[in-house]
Amino acid sequence: MRLTVFKNTVLLCVIIGISCGSKSKTDEGRDNKILNQVQVDTTLVVGCNRTELYLPLLKGKRVGIVANQTSVIFKAHGEFVHLVDSLLALQVDIKKVFSPEHGFRGNADAGEEVKDGLDTKTGLPLVSLYGDHKKPRPEELKDLDVVIFDIQDVGVRFYTYISTLHYMMEACAEANIPVLILDRPNPNGNYVDGPTLEPENKSFLGMHPIPLVHGMTIGEYAQMINGEHWLEQGLQCDLTVIPVKNYNHQTSYSIPIRPSPNLPNDQAIKLYPSLGLFEGTNINAGRGTEFQFQIYGAPFLDTSDFNFTYTPVENFGSKNPKHKGKLCYGEDLRSVKTNDEVSLKWIIKAYKNATDKSLVFNTNNFTKHAGTNTLQKQIEAGLTEEQIKVTWQEDLNRFKAIREKYLIYK
Repeated sequence: MRLTVFKNTVLLCVIIGISCGSKSKTDEGRDNKILNQVQVDTTLVVGCNRTELYLPLLKGKRVGIVANQTSVIFKAHGEFVHLVDSLLALQVDIKKVFSPEHGFRGNADAGEEVKDGLDTKTGLPLVSLYGDHKKPRPEELKDLDVVIFDIQDVGVRFYTYISTLHYMMEACAEANIPVLILDRPNPNGNYVDGPTLEPENKSFLGMHPIPLVHGMTIGEYAQMINGEHWLEQGLQCDLTVIPVKNYNHQTSYSIPIRPSPNLPNDQAIKLYPSLGLFEGTNINAGRGTEFQFQIYGAPFLDTSDFNFTYTPVENFGSKNPKHKGKLCYGEDLRSVKTNDEVSLKWIIKAYKNATDKSLVFNTNNFTKHAGTNTLQKQIEAGLTEEQIKVTWQEDLNRFKAIREKYLIYK
């Protein structure tokens, strides 16, 4: 296994005359002039934009790319160009594109089948890594020398891009093909929280024993997959990470392109770790509206406790939302202040105030999202959010110690 991380370097050359005696005014003036000319660039630069670091690694190589609509090189004035288009223009030999959930152009519903085909713009073959075919087959990799992985993540365990990362790393390790990750910031990367996945609840919604919010970038997470030997038979992938420049885990980051159809803005992304748990229930989390993961509701929530109403309809990213065409009673969180945590207050409130509590949980699906069958039982037993969170702490502390080994950004 070879692991390479290109570190950010800032070279400050300041020539200061040192003598046994006092400095002259001329010396001091010269030193101040030099210091004033030193400028430190603090602009955040995503891995995809750092072409000087990775283009040499692609020279003469047959390239496959795992990408979606977020895989872009940013230009001036808010403009951007897709990585695939840019590399083709630079005569990089791209053989095919692998697409994750929601497809290469990012317009498929959650859970919708994404089929193989050809990209209409470039004519490149598209290989879907979703549905029944989550791991690349050997024949799909045989004509490749390197695979690029460049997808914007949001740092939540059941957001399936990290599962796609796992399967691509595993297939490449088996085929002895290196993986090049163009890293991007994690908008939920400044905290770690939530229940930790139990191995018996492993699924595509969670493949590794990590908390609901893991606080790592894709590049850091890939290093953890390797280092913790999570690939089949303990394999390790030949991995190179092109890091984000001028980024750390306290850096605030607003994603300029929605990472999936139902995460339209910063508020949705911040609330997603908490409201995403509704995906394992019969409560709608805003799908079928323009406020996905910013509102929630259902026909069976008590109208005396919930006076906000909406009706889900078919729309972009949600052809068949929960309670389609039915009036839902719930809560509007578009303006609520978000904290850096997985909050259980909304799902606890919804359960307590359901007119028929048997309608709330879709148990098997909820367990897959929560990663544990304990959380549903705790909510049904009437435990408070504080009491439930206490039960997470031992696992969270254990994970944080492991996580520390793989952090690129401090």
